[in-house]
Amino acid sequence: MGRTWTGSRGTPALAALSAAGIAFTARPYHHDDGVSSYGLEAAEALGVDPARVLKTLMVGVDHLLVAAVVPVSGSLDLKALAAALGRRKAVLADPAAAQRRTGYVVGGISPIGQRQPSPVVIDTSALDHSTVFVSGGRRGLDVELAPADLIAVTTALVASIAAP
Repeated sequence: MGRTWTGSRGTPALAALSAAGIAFTARPYHHDDGVSSYGLEAAEALGVDPARVLKTLMVGVDHLLVAAVVPVSGSLDLKALAAALGRRKAVLADPAAAQRRTGYVVGGISPIGQRQPSPVVIDTSALDHSTVFVSGGRRGLDVELAPADLIAVTTALVASIAAP
């Protein structure tokens, strides 16, 4: 790890990581348009434990869109997310609203380099690994980086927000 990646298929996420001086490895893979479980597809294609591959879900908490980052091997606990933010209720955001806010398509939403940055909450399980994978800003591209670097570049709150 430690190499940055740019080029004709660069994304705002990769640009943000490079600009921040964050060490990462771009991990492209072939995306099958017939697949709907993007995170599990990435884990399988990259040959890594799904617990290390994190999905970004855009969630409405009161009148705010929040990026919740949890392992693809589990699901998001909406009540735990709301509680972590001192709120009572959270609901998954409309996909079109998530795409407008982030500038990324569903299945390629990254917590990094969003068009309009959202508050980010990362599940504590990310800290169990030396590196984790998040979307690089398009389907078929993940980035591998240290959890501490992901937290730093997104100024994330870390909380127990995943459900098994």
